Amino acid sequence: MGSDDAAEEVASALTVSVGAGVATVVVDAGPVNLMTVPVYLELAAVIDRLAADGDVRVVVFRSANPEWFIAHFDVAAILEFPSEPTAPPTELSTYHLMCESLRRMPKATIAVIEGRVGGGGSEVALSCDMRFAGPDAVFNQPEVALGIIPGGTGTVRLPRLIGRSRALEAILGCDDIDAVTAERWGWVNRVLPADELGPFVDRLAARLASFPPHAVAAAKASVVRAEVGVVEDLLAESHAFSGTLADPSTRAAMTNFLARGGQTPEGERRLGELAAELG
Repeated sequence: MGSDDAAEEVASALTVSVGAGVATVVVDAGPVNLMTVPVYLELAAVIDRLAADGDVRVVVFRSANPEWFIAHFDVAAILEFPSEPTAPPTELSTYHLMCESLRRMPKATIAVIEGRVGGGGSEVALSCDMRFAGPDAVFNQPEVALGIIPGGTGTVRLPRLIGRSRALEAILGCDDIDAVTAERWGWVNRVLPADELGPFVDRLAARLASFPPHAVAAAKASVVRAEVGVVEDLLAESHAFSGTLADPSTRAAMTNFLARGGQTPEGERRLGELAAELG
């Protein structure tokens, strides 16, 4: 990538197109856009590359599937994570580093959410500078019902965006949050009619890409500096997440989730209800 001329790169789960300073990353990872380990590694590599590309001034994330942005991280993969107690980390996890790149890169990052987004996918969207949603968007942080916590920035991002009480309703309740409520809470910038969402974001991205890049970078850096204590809180979140993996009820809840249809379209369409059935 190194030209304002439109270019396209196709990978197993992501399509990246670049034109006029705007990079568009389209997620297309199976029926529910599950954040499997390969999808995560591919996404992290793309984000690193775009962050370093001086010709890219805005990064927009979309989904090829209007029903899902990104469902959540692969629960079957989490079941394979080490569960032995560990010392508090001194460096950010690779997932946190990926999300922090979205927050800190010297260019604007935007998530376009048409359908459902949950768990680790929600944390990617939360890490973007802006989020715009369609009327059918649904937000969910299902982790507590699975015996874990949002360990990929969720407990750090949500309180800063929507406040303590609403963050706790979302994180502890593990229920679906509709687009109108998400907009009212400040989870997303705006909810737009389906036929207006794409054109609005396209216009905004083009507008931002047309401004002097050094001014955009300086303005974003100044705003980011106002978010104090983020890295320390992410380190604490990572340690807390690791600590939940050793509890036997965690494995039981995650196994039950998969058995009841989690990570299938049918189960994911009723994620809020499914979360309440795992106890």
